[in-house]
Amino acid sequence: MNVKSCVENKEKFSVELIVEVGAEEFEAAVERAYKKNRGSISVPGFRKGKAPRKVIEGMYGSGVFYQEAIEEVYPTACEEAIKEKGLDVVATPKIELLDAGKEGLSFKADVTVRPIVTLENYKGLEANKVLATVTDEAVSNELKTFIDRATRLETAERPAQNGDTAVIDFEGFKEGIPFNGGKGENFDLVLGSSSFIPGFEDQVVGMSAGEEKEISVTFPEDYQAEDLAGKPAMFRVKLHEVKAKVIPELDDEFAKDVSEFETLESFKEDLRAKIADRNMAQSEGQFKQALLDQLSDMVTIELPEPMVEAQIDRLMNDYMSRLEQQGITMEMYMSYMQMNEQMMREQLREGAKKQLRTQLALDAVVRAENIQISDEEVTAEFQKIADSMQVSVTDVEEVVTKDVYKRDLSRDRAIEFVASNAKAKLITAEEALKLEEVKAEETTEEAEEKPKKTRTKKAAEKAEDGEPEVKKTTKRTKKADSAEEEKAKAEE
Repeated sequence: MNVKSCVENKEKFSVELIVEVGAEEFEAAVERAYKKNRGSISVPGFRKGKAPRKVIEGMYGSGVFYQEAIEEVYPTACEEAIKEKGLDVVATPKIELLDAGKEGLSFKADVTVRPIVTLENYKGLEANKVLATVTDEAVSNELKTFIDRATRLETAERPAQNGDTAVIDFEGFKEGIPFNGGKGENFDLVLGSSSFIPGFEDQVVGMSAGEEKEISVTFPEDYQAEDLAGKPAMFRVKLHEVKAKVIPELDDEFAKDVSEFETLESFKEDLRAKIADRNMAQSEGQFKQALLDQLSDMVTIELPEPMVEAQIDRLMNDYMSRLEQQGITMEMYMSYMQMNEQMMREQLREGAKKQLRTQLALDAVVRAENIQISDEEVTAEFQKIADSMQVSVTDVEEVVTKDVYKRDLSRDRAIEFVASNAKAKLITAEEALKLEEVKAEETTEEAEEKPKKTRTKKAAEKAEDGEPEVKKTTKRTKKADSAEEEKAKAEE
């Protein structure tokens, strides 16, 4: 393999390589293509698979096996050429065949390389940092989780009340005829939970065990079943049992039951400490994100389009993987959200660009501060990953290459450096909330001024994070709801 020429166009961050593959190497690839395909070629006078290569080439042309040989050879040759020139490629090269024959193979590869930027003012940045205070209300809310777990249901010998669980049989009728999905037996209905259509639960309140009742309701206009939407219906309901919540007393015995602590006070103090740690981590994460946003804004170059498209591809693949874990295909998701692939890619574009600008900025810090990651550090990190996933280090290396992990780790070190040299403006959680409200108001005003062009604040944030804005339909399904839930998780 020989790199005949290398022409750089720094304005578009592209490099043109002319690569030559020698006659001997190309001939070997052609011979392999012949051996692979000869069994499927019929030649008069020869059994299948026994015809000599020269005979086949005489019948079909000397280049009959060239295409397969080219497809085998050029990826490796291109990769070696890129490595030889030390290019940092950010998108799949575009290949143009120049010549193929007995003299060998030559092709042109248009390669997009990673832009190199320089930052001057990445030290001394300033951003808000929320004080990691813990309120009594936060401790009470945390404690509520343990209370709910310890709460049990007991049969109540009284009429049903809101908050009770009513064990009921029910059957729905529209114009006197039962409808599909309108029947259930021994169903546990939590009264006041709004699990059923409006008005149903309110009419179960006051019923006693053994009582039967006809309940009249009207289905919502946006109900998923079109034949029921907005229509009146009658349900025959029989109440079998009323179960009331028995909430435990908040005392030392409760603390012993739900934790390793002997007293309620020590349990609360532990919860307070854990909330403080969580708030501190969240505050630090928000502080670093604010700094990353500032770094991203410092990168003003026009990003190469192939680089942007490649990043969108990665976001699409990542998003598709997360959906598949929920049992949802990308096609199903786009159908639910009334989108096509191009619409989704366009909504991911700004987020992809922001991610790329942030990466370039962090790479600039890595170079400026000479941040280096040793092979030993990467090996140690791979071992941690392998241990946590209960796989071998080799399994990890098959998924993540050392060079890629080194780059990610160096970028992590870069943001740590920027954060350690930044100025934190401490604000309270209440002040942070007010700032968010002001931003929301400003976004709302912009949306009112430009209703067709301006997205909502939440949609804009999703796009910046590399997540698509979606069009919600009135009718919902469990799969669609799962897609929305997956979307929310992706933003965290």
